[in-house]
Amino acid sequence: MPPTPTSTLPLVPSAELACCAPLTREPLGAEDAVRLARTLKAVADPARLRLLSLVSAHEGGEACVCDLTEPLGLSQPTVSHHLKVLVDAGLLTRDKRGVWAYYAVVPQALDALAAVLATPAAPARR
Repeated sequence: MPPTPTSTLPLVPSAELACCAPLTREPLGAEDAVRLARTLKAVADPARLRLLSLVSAHEGGEACVCDLTEPLGLSQPTVSHHLKVLVDAGLLTRDKRGVWAYYAVVPQALDALAAVLATPAAPARR
């Protein structure tokens, strides 16, 4: 006879169910979450992600603004705006040399971003 819609599932002893898994690292605090949200908002644009990639792909992780406009197919003022957002977010630095501005990746900022987004390593099995 097939089960009726009112049939119940067998009960599992509560000792076998884990209510809450323990934390494996410190979660984000409120201030850190606000800072991270600003950083994520800065990189949540395809042009800015490409700019980060272009700058980091250049020798020494530094590029002149003149090298960044053509690959993106955007106007120089638009590229400059995106670069300013990335500088303000602490992901790039800007160094003015004569009439040109050079941008460099801030490795610590990218490492910190990656660390927050990374999943903790699983404990080694014995």
